[in-house]
Amino acid sequence: MCGRFAVTTDPALLAERIEAINEVPADADPGPNYNVAPTDAVATVVSRHTDPGDAPTRRVRLMRWGLVPPWTKAGPDGAPAGGGPLLINARADKLTTSPAYRSAAERRRCLIPMDGFYEWRAEAPGGKKARKTPFYIHGDDGMLFAAGLWSVWRGGPRCDPLLSVTIITTGAAGEIAGIHDRMPLLLPEKRWDAWLDPDTPLDTALLDSSPQAPGLVLREVSTLVNSVRNNGPELIAEAAPQPEQGYLL
Repeated sequence: MCGRFAVTTDPALLAERIEAINEVPADADPGPNYNVAPTDAVATVVSRHTDPGDAPTRRVRLMRWGLVPPWTKAGPDGAPAGGGPLLINARADKLTTSPAYRSAAERRRCLIPMDGFYEWRAEAPGGKKARKTPFYIHGDDGMLFAAGLWSVWRGGPRCDPLLSVTIITTGAAGEIAGIHDRMPLLLPEKRWDAWLDPDTPLDTALLDSSPQAPGLVLREVSTLVNSVRNNGPELIAEAAPQPEQGYLL
């Protein structure tokens, strides 16, 4: 799975780097976030038409992390009604069968840029209560781009449309498999256009990309990341070695 990640690149700089149109207002930029958590606003990359018949162009848009399907009912406050699980991750093998993802998988695919993501390794024994060790996983030569799906939710007439996103996960590869059995589906640049194309149905071959992703670097980090109240570069720093236990003689 992917339950936390870090992203520090300014949306305008990101748009320039990937030749996209920046649609994130300056006053809405969430700023560097070393502990992105579900329901946070995150920068995403989509490809959309400006006018019917023209070529689609890449755009950087801000979305809420946690997909809200279009049929979700509005609560008393006009926001999406809660009660169900937050759809922060979508399994790659469920995209064409799950009602929550089928429509978005056909025409609303996106990329979620990130500096890196976190996974936790359960330390045996202990079962569900086992101590969990956090690791930070990042690329060895720049940003990572995770495959995602997005949706537009429209509530009552007084509500603005809500853009929301989910990160697609696949089976863990390489060293990550020793930490967790799932990881974000990472797409290399050569596959971005095929994935984002709003005029082309889902090519399921693109769902097998993570094992081909460029090298990933893993390091154990502090348990500070366990709390969403903590946010700063110290979260991605290598954990200090634990002192050896002494014994009284």
